[in-house]
Amino acid sequence: MPQIQLSGHGVEITPILNDFINKKISRVRKHFNNITSIHAFLSVDKLSQKAEMTLHIPGHEFYASAESEDMYKTIDLLTGKIIRQIEKYKGKHNLD
Repeated sequence: MPQIQLSGHGVEITPILNDFINKKISRVRKHFNNITSIHAFLSVDKLSQKAEMTLHIPGHEFYASAESEDMYKTIDLLTGKIIRQIEKYKGKHNLD
């Protein structure tokens, strides 16, 4: 189980938001199970909801960020970006 660190600026990480993020992270883990740690950072800037994620595996690090008007939509976009990076990495390194 990877170490998951959630933090935010101007955003309260409610139990519902925390559960939603953990559900999305479990979706990421289905694509690559050798994840050592994950750091997610959420922020609000006026009308813009932003999310960033750094995901560590042995020998590599993935980073993505997303932005939209809704935090849940932003987290969905972010998850999709990270999964695409993982799939591309797996394809280049012949991992399955």
